[in-house]
Amino acid sequence: MQRSLKWFASATTLAMLFVLIGGALVTKTGSGMGCGRSWPLCNGQWVPDRVTPELIIELSHRLVSGLAGIMVLILSIWTWRAIGHVRETKFLAVLSFAFLVLQGLIGAAAVVWGQSDFVLALHFGISLISFAAVLLLTLLIFEIDNMFSATSLSLDGQMRFHIYGIIIYSYIVVYTGALVRHTNASLACPSWPLCTKTRILPVQFHEWVQMGHRLAAAVIIIWIAAAAIHAVRHYRGQPVIYYGWLIALCLVLAQMTTGALVVFTQLNLYVALAHAFFISCLFGVLSYLLLLALRTRRKPAKAADHSAREAAPVTLK
Repeated sequence: MQRSLKWFASATTLAMLFVLIGGALVTKTGSGMGCGRSWPLCNGQWVPDRVTPELIIELSHRLVSGLAGIMVLILSIWTWRAIGHVRETKFLAVLSFAFLVLQGLIGAAAVVWGQSDFVLALHFGISLISFAAVLLLTLLIFEIDNMFSATSLSLDGQMRFHIYGIIIYSYIVVYTGALVRHTNASLACPSWPLCTKTRILPVQFHEWVQMGHRLAAAVIIIWIAAAAIHAVRHYRGQPVIYYGWLIALCLVLAQMTTGALVVFTQLNLYVALAHAFFISCLFGVLSYLLLLALRTRRKPAKAADHSAREAAPVTLK
C-alpha cells in the first residue's frame, strides 16, 4: 500500500507539473480561445469538426487538467486515510484540491465570459499553489519511511526571515511574470537587461510591465543569493537547509537565464516553457523550506552551526 501511494503521489506531482506547463503553453501560443467561448465542450461540440493547432493545445490542456484533478482528489483522500496522523497532511490535501478547482473555475470563466489581464495573471499562481501542495504531500509520504533526511532543525531569526520573506515575495514575482505574458509584453523591451540599448527607463505601459518584472526578478535573485550564502556559512550541518538553498539558487539563476533568452530568441517557445518550468520548481523548493521552518521552534542563532550533531528524526503527530 505504502509503495503504491509513493508511486501515485509521484505521478500526481508530475501531472500537476504538466498542468502548469500546459497552461503556459496555452498562453504563449495564444490558444486560450482555441475552443471558442465554450466550456467544457469545444465550440459547443464533444468532437470538434474543425481542428486547428490552437484547438488541440487548448483541448489537450483541459484534458490533462481534468485527469490531474481526478488524481489530486484520489491522492487527497488516500493520504488523508494513510498518513492523516501527520500534522500537515489534512491541510495540504484540502489545499491541493481546492486550489486546483479554483484555477479550473477561473480558466472556465475566462473562456466563457472573458477576464481582464490582471485577473488572468492570477491563474498561474493559483495553479502553482496546488502544485506545491501536491509536492509537499508527496514529500511527506517519503518522509514517513525516512527516504531522505528531514531531521529536526534549528533556525536563527535571519534564516526564518529569508524563508518567510522569499516565499511571499516569489509569489509577487510569479504574478508579474504572468502579467507580462497576459498583456503580451514579453518582447516590449527588445534589449536585456535594459529596456533598450539607448534608453534606461520605460516610456509606455507594456515596457513598464516588462521592466517591472525584471526589477522584481533581480531582487529575488539577490535575496536568494544572500539566503544561500547564509546557509553555506551557518547550516552545513543541516543538509536539508544547506542543499535546499543551493538548489533554489541554481533554479533562480536558470530562471534568469531563460528570461534573458526569451528576449534574445524572440520568444522561442521551448525557452519560454523552460522559464515556466524553472519557476514552478523554485516555488516547490521554497514551499518545502517553508514547511520545515513552520515545524521548528525558534532557537538561538549559534545553535544552528552545531545542530547536525544534536539532530534527531522528526516525530510527526
